[in-house]
Amino acid sequence: MIRLNLVLLLAVVASAFYLVHTQYESRRLYAALDKAQAQSRKLESEHEQLQVQKRAQATPARVQQLATRQLQMRPVTPGITQYVTVFEPAAPAEVAK
Repeated sequence: MIRLNLVLLLAVVASAFYLVHTQYESRRLYAALDKAQAQSRKLESEHEQLQVQKRAQATPARVQQLATRQLQMRPVTPGITQYVTVFEPAAPAEVAK
């Protein structure tokens, strides 16, 4: 009878340790999940901010300003238009054999 009681006591102690370990692991995983979700929200917020900045940088007025200031481009006028013509070479004379 004492052996049975000792075996049952060991089983209860082992299951208690397993329960404590399982609860600890569950809390650790929940904390990691919460941290990952917070990071996901932060990255999503940054992505939205970057999208807004991207749209602000691509406005036609900004592109025009950059083209004139940095690339020294200017609007097209008929006075500065140059036309390129392609001259086709004359057909080669047949070589006599």
